[in-house]
Amino acid sequence: MRVQAAGSLRGVWAQLITHFSEPVETHFGPAGILQERILAGEECDLFASANLAHPQALLAAGRAQAVVPFASNKLCLTVRSDVMHVGDDWRVLLNRTDLRLATSTAGCDPSGDYTQELFNRMGVEGHAARQRALALVGGRNSALIPTGTLAAQWVIESGQAEMFIGYASYANTLRQTEGLTVLAIPEPFNPHAKYALAVLTPKAQRLAEFIQSKEAKVILLEAGFGV
Repeated sequence: MRVQAAGSLRGVWAQLITHFSEPVETHFGPAGILQERILAGEECDLFASANLAHPQALLAAGRAQAVVPFASNKLCLTVRSDVMHVGDDWRVLLNRTDLRLATSTAGCDPSGDYTQELFNRMGVEGHAARQRALALVGGRNSALIPTGTLAAQWVIESGQAEMFIGYASYANTLRQTEGLTVLAIPEPFNPHAKYALAVLTPKAQRLAEFIQSKEAKVILLEAGFGV
């Protein structure tokens, strides 16, 4: 079975597949780019996206047989610890013009799209942050992130930026990384990221059913996702 899956699922996907009885070949990447490849005819049985829009586009195009939501996520802000001042919170940090802010690439990667929604919810402050933000990962021409390294860690430790907005499912791992501080982004500013499956062929139905099972939901929760 051939699966195309959003890069943010890479860590948890291996745990999910070990509990599934059939062999699965999975390729990861930014969900927007994967959707384009599937629409262009690339062979795939199941598409696991970090948003609803891309699977729904495949359904509307007649490429998918069904769309099934299965998980959720939020955003968080990761900061290089030594640049923080006493009293800094997530909003103060995003307004600090002395710090470089990195994000994923909107249009190619849903994380980038959710970040744009965050900026919209922040109003004037968000517009200013958007103008300064650097889309460094998840794009067609973005540099490859080293294997075993999270995007926020790589961007900050390599000196490309002091802050990164990314998925909260990575927060626990990032908090264990020396030199990084992770801040939650509260409601109502934080967008609700909805993950969904596009079932493209009949052979993918059993895997889709498993990913919706109670067993799979426990694995997703333990990995930092909502269900």
